[in-house]
Amino acid sequence: MSPRAVARLWIMQRVSAAYLAIAVIVHLITIIYAIRGGLTSAEILGRTQGSLSWLMFYTSFVLAVAMHLPIGLRTIVSEHLGWRGPSLDVAMLFCAAAVLGLGAHGVMGVYL
Repeated sequence: MSPRAVARLWIMQRVSAAYLAIAVIVHLITIIYAIRGGLTSAEILGRTQGSLSWLMFYTSFVLAVAMHLPIGLRTIVSEHLGWRGPSLDVAMLFCAAAVLGLGAHGVMGVYL
């Protein structure tokens, strides 16, 4: 992989990490607020279903995870297992696709 491509991955990893830090804080604050307010999971889903704002928030959350996770996992696998090259890149694309698919399923469960 070229140094330019590695630099791009490094930047994407950092940008997604910064977004995820904010998104996780918003997510946790929302959960704590809802639970302390005595809401049940059914009541929480009742409030999120059909909400375009929550759909956009959780979709962006899933997109950031789908970007962040494979880049970090690629580095870990490369360093610890010595797996490098195009096959690793393809495996990480499948990883990203799996995260996107599973995340989209979860988001749609909250929205619909």
